[in-house]
Amino acid sequence: MQSSVQFVIKHDPKHQFHFASLQSEFGQQVLQQFQLPPTEFGSFILLENNILYTKSAGALRVVKKLNGPLPSLYIFVVIPRFIRDSIYDWIAKNRYRWFGKKEACWIPTQELNSLFIE
Repeated sequence: MQSSVQFVIKHDPKHQFHFASLQSEFGQQVLQQFQLPPTEFGSFILLENNILYTKSAGALRVVKKLNGPLPSLYIFVVIPRFIRDSIYDWIAKNRYRWFGKKEACWIPTQELNSLFIE
């Protein structure tokens, strides 16, 4: 389970979000529905009300609904998307170097399993 998914789970006590791997059958159906490459797994996507949001647009829509001070980050939506997405790509490219890669995974509980679409 990726760190970004774990982060959202930790900050989403209402369980508003559900997750799917882009490699899964559901993920592949979504990619096909929105005419995205079926092997494009390196990006964050949010499917909300049958609208697909990618990269910074998706991430900002997610933080807007999390608990604590995180929704205040939504103010960055005023920055033009091409700039936000460039920053998003730069962070994504360097995240393991800055934050490291976890060697241990969460062991999902039944409640956590219910948040994942197979």
